[in-house]
Amino acid sequence: MIKQYLEIKQQYPDTILFFRLGDFYEMFFDDARLASSELEIALTGRDGGGSERVPMCGFPYHAADGYIARLLAKRYRVAICEQVEDPASAKGIVRREVTRVITPGTVMEGHLLEEKQNNYLVSIAMDGSNYSFAMTDISTGVFMVSAFTGEKGRVRLTEELARLLPAEVLLPLSQAERLSEDLALAGSVTVSAYLDEAFDRLQALRELENQFGRDCPGNIKAPGFELIIPAAGALLKYLRDTQKRDLSHIRQLNYYHPGRFMLLDASTRRNLELTRALSDAPRRNTLLAVLDYTVTAMGGRLIRNWLEQPLLEKDEIMLRLDAVDELLQQMLMRNDLKDLLKGIYDLERLAGRISFGTINARDMIALKKSLGCLPDLQGLLEQCKATLLQDTGRDIDPMEDLRELLERAITDNPPLSLRDGGIIKTGFHTEVDRLRLVKQEGKTMLAGLEEQERARTGIKSLKVGFNKVFGYYIEVTRANLEQVPQDYQRKQTLANAERFITPELKEYEDLVLGAEDRLMQLEYQIFCEIRDQFTGAIQRLQATAAGVARADALYSLAEAAAGGRYARPGIDGDGELIIKDGRHPVLEQVLREKFVPNDTIMDNQKSRLVMITGPNMAGKSTYMRQVALLIMMAQSGSFVPAASAQIPLVDRIFTRVGAADDLATGQSTFMMEMNECRAIVQGATKRSLIIMDEVGRGTSTYDGISIARALVEYIHTRIGAKTLFSTHYHELTDLDQIEGIINYNVAVKEDGENIVFLRKVVAGKSDRSYGIHVARLAGLPDEIVKRATAVLRGLETGEGAVEAAACRESSHEKEAVALHEREQALIQKLRRLNVLSMTPLEALNQLYHLQQELKTDF
Repeated sequence: MIKQYLEIKQQYPDTILFFRLGDFYEMFFDDARLASSELEIALTGRDGGGSERVPMCGFPYHAADGYIARLLAKRYRVAICEQVEDPASAKGIVRREVTRVITPGTVMEGHLLEEKQNNYLVSIAMDGSNYSFAMTDISTGVFMVSAFTGEKGRVRLTEELARLLPAEVLLPLSQAERLSEDLALAGSVTVSAYLDEAFDRLQALRELENQFGRDCPGNIKAPGFELIIPAAGALLKYLRDTQKRDLSHIRQLNYYHPGRFMLLDASTRRNLELTRALSDAPRRNTLLAVLDYTVTAMGGRLIRNWLEQPLLEKDEIMLRLDAVDELLQQMLMRNDLKDLLKGIYDLERLAGRISFGTINARDMIALKKSLGCLPDLQGLLEQCKATLLQDTGRDIDPMEDLRELLERAITDNPPLSLRDGGIIKTGFHTEVDRLRLVKQEGKTMLAGLEEQERARTGIKSLKVGFNKVFGYYIEVTRANLEQVPQDYQRKQTLANAERFITPELKEYEDLVLGAEDRLMQLEYQIFCEIRDQFTGAIQRLQATAAGVARADALYSLAEAAAGGRYARPGIDGDGELIIKDGRHPVLEQVLREKFVPNDTIMDNQKSRLVMITGPNMAGKSTYMRQVALLIMMAQSGSFVPAASAQIPLVDRIFTRVGAADDLATGQSTFMMEMNECRAIVQGATKRSLIIMDEVGRGTSTYDGISIARALVEYIHTRIGAKTLFSTHYHELTDLDQIEGIINYNVAVKEDGENIVFLRKVVAGKSDRSYGIHVARLAGLPDEIVKRATAVLRGLETGEGAVEAAACRESSHEKEAVALHEREQALIQKLRRLNVLSMTPLEALNQLYHLQQELKTDF
């Protein structure tokens, strides 16, 4: 058996091998040591035929999912090795094979996945400056491809990876090290180096044709499609090699171009807290949490994708806004839609489990209940006026033929295991009904046999029992053994009783157990046949799932608009940005105090770049992020938290907010800041929105002012993007002399030595930063605050500069006096020396000591 293990392990060296032994999964040798440590299970040993015992650990097979989840979370790969023949009929060692390799990007089990988040596996190959790209979520069947080319190809690819946050990235073995470094993958995602030949264009093309048909390449009309072949084909081969089963739920090869959507780099996604909070704050502190009222898991995944990919086409945005508007106005219809969606399970992932052959009878009941909601859902949507809602209704296929099949075939409360029987309804299959009758009659006969034997033997405590080892038996206590008839055959001895069988009992046993065995096998066979019928309907099921997800996402946006008192934004292709009483969508929900709304007016001529001044903590950063979030919401098809809003189409949003050292790459705060500024000036266009918060604060004042001023001038004159630029450098406020640059400030109210933040953004410039007031609010000791106040007054009047100069002069004078004293001491030593009385060696020694003193003191 150990030899068999080693042969299989040799084929999967980079995995932890779960080796099935009866009702346990066992690990041996290095796998056992590693698993014992990572999973905190006991390390034992067993005889392996050598002088030393083989390290070993394991657990019951039914507990595997929990252990697999823990290993995947630590980025390990797990190979599942099963017994593929019946041990009872095996000759010699039971045959075993690896039936599946589970990696972080190939998880199918719903309870191991985030319900409302896709689990992406990405494949990348490089050809010069071009990148071949493919990605899939194997649990839902989505399979998408793209190409990133030219000078900005690597940057665009990095941005797409920041959006997807894949669980695993597949790279060619020969390129893995370089790509991991270029794309900054190390430590952030599981990287799997795969066979170079899998990325070979001809082999990859064969994989695509096998999966999607020979016409597959010709059906994709997109520039650069040839580039995607290596990554897409290798991804399919990797799935076949690891999953070792049918991939029929991956039926469509979708080419997409990230340029169809608003581009957001990793910094912007992080700073705006779209789907993940900056700190360890709860999920509710994100835009997704504010807008996600979805009822289904499919809808939850779709609305996340909508927020991560705001649209650029006005017509597409208007279709979503029209649908949200109708659902918002029709509260009763919205509530009916919610009630229908509540009854629908995760159709996308159910389709995946059908394809994989891992769906069970309880999943089928969930599918039946879901299909039962579809006719009413379709009818409700087709009655709507909004085009997108009507189209969504038409995309939904009620699949009444399949629902009726499940209604007739599967019992309402089936067991979890498919091998335990009790799955098929009475009346669906005549042979199932016959075997059930035989089984029931046999059990009735057994019950009668117990009464018959009690009467025949006179043993009132006699009973007929059953266990899986010995089958049916007659049990007699020791006190009654003298009354046992001669035809009883001893089967088992217990501490207080004996167990027997009789020819008649054996006959009944064969009848009952034979019927049970045949019944369970037949029910499993029938279930597989039903599952196969659904396999042929997977495309219908996936199309319906997409429609349900879209209806749910639109419902969610309408519900958020109703609860948040949002307004429908107007969409202007390339014009003004006008927001009346805009509010931050997240902060207005989490702050205890009432959120103060603010207006925003920006155009392409008079107010294209807004300089914002004001004290720390007054709300400058909040205001700028708020503007960005409202634009993103509008272009995602959502209403916005404002009294009214006119939104121009923005192709990119850039944020330069906050600062932190990157110790891993050795970049200082200021270097990180400058890198972000470089990305902005290289990537922004006239249609972009730029947010820059206190640029230049990481260096000296004069350097910071100079860089900030040069950036503002460059963005305004060379790029022409709408820009919000906050600063504490009041010297920059005179830039309002340039047409198109205006000043705003966040108002405060002074109350003696204290200030009150009014949170209102008003026209004009601020000439104070109130830093000392903020220090007092932060609780700095009074001694420090008072000293800072005194120094500030001195600097403002010029006295501080005189004091500093006096300190420098005093220091110089002290140093000069000390130097003069050391010189005089050395001269005195020279005068006292009697050179004529010294030997040459003594003179040299004295000269050496004087030289050392000079080196030390001067």
